[in-house]
Amino acid sequence: MKQMSEAAIAKKALLVDEIVEKFNQATSVVIIDYLGLNVDQVTNMRRELRENGVEMKVVKNTILRRAADKAGYEGLDETFTGPTAVAFSNDDAVAPARIIAKYAKDIEPLEIKGGVIEGTVASLEQIQEISQLPGHDGLLSMLLSVLQAPVRNFAYAVKNVAESKDDDGSAA
Repeated sequence: MKQMSEAAIAKKALLVDEIVEKFNQATSVVIIDYLGLNVDQVTNMRRELRENGVEMKVVKNTILRRAADKAGYEGLDETFTGPTAVAFSNDDAVAPARIIAKYAKDIEPLEIKGGVIEGTVASLEQIQEISQLPGHDGLLSMLLSVLQAPVRNFAYAVKNVAESKDDDGSAA
C-alpha cells in the first residue's frame, strides 16, 4: 500500500474544511445520485440551480463523510455511496429540493438520497415534501396576498357603506 504524501493529505484536509464550511453556511443541502445523467442534463440542472443561488459540487464520498461528521451531521454516511453530488443553498431552503425534484421527474436515473434542512439531517421523504413548496418568490407572493386580504376587505366594506349612503341620499 502506497503512502499518501503530506501535501496530498493537507490538500484533502483543506477540501474537507471547505465542505464543512459549506455545510455550516447552508440553509439546505440536497445529496443526489447523478449516475446516468448526460452532459446536457447536468449542465441544464447546474445552470438552473446556479440561477437560484444554489451551488452543486461533485465531491468524493470519503471527503463528504469526513466533512459531514466534522460538521456534526450524523446519519448521512449511507447517502455517500456511488456517484454523489451535493447542492448547497445559503438563502432559499426550498430551491435545491424543488429544482432537483423537478429534474428527477423527467430524468429517470437522477435520485435524491437525502440532505440537511435548516441544520437538521432530513430524510428523503422530508426533502420530497419540501420540494413541493413554492420557491422564495412564490412564498412572498402568498404572504403578500394574505396580508392584503384584510385591507382589501375593509376597502370593499367602506366602498359598500359609501355607496349605500349615496343610494339613501338620492332617494330622499
